[in-house]
Amino acid sequence: MAESKNLKETIIEAAWDLFYEKGYEQTTINDIISRAGVAKGSFYYYFHGKDTLLDTLSNILDNQYRKMEPEIMKIDNCFDRLMDMNYQMHSYIGQKVNYQLLASLYAAQLTNENGSSLLDQNRYYFQMLTRIVAEGQAKGEITRKQSLAQIVHMYGVCERALVTDWCMNKGSYDLGEFSKEYMPLLFSKFRGENNPE
Repeated sequence: MAESKNLKETIIEAAWDLFYEKGYEQTTINDIISRAGVAKGSFYYYFHGKDTLLDTLSNILDNQYRKMEPEIMKIDNCFDRLMDMNYQMHSYIGQKVNYQLLASLYAAQLTNENGSSLLDQNRYYFQMLTRIVAEGQAKGEITRKQSLAQIVHMYGVCERALVTDWCMNKGSYDLGEFSKEYMPLLFSKFRGENNPE
């Protein structure tokens, strides 16, 4: 089971690296197979075609959250942890995800009747975010005036707003640095009583 999961993740990572380097349209299935070092049959076991890989961005982002988590959790203050989580991920997106492809994915998620994989509450992103917010509320670093679920939701809303603006501006600025400046302003209402500005 672990081997098949690793093989699928290898294909996904190879595809997204190529989407960034060459662009989605210019990347072929043969390019992906070659980069991943897998057989064509293995590719088609997991994916019907290149377009089915577009819905795997959440896999890429969740893998990155797993890698980032040990460093983020070293930050004592939970509000600051959330700001660093946002900064690190938005820096990663700015460096590794093509804004045009991301804009297309966001647009597709709006019309997808099956819901958005990016909003799947079972994602590692939501698990990690929920743990940090819950700890922050317990320590008084994040407000208890709103529920845990409301704060997790609003954090995601703020993040998506920043990414959407970056896409609409054609990736013309550093998403990580922009988010580092503006995410604390957008999210400041959720500071707790033990965490003054």
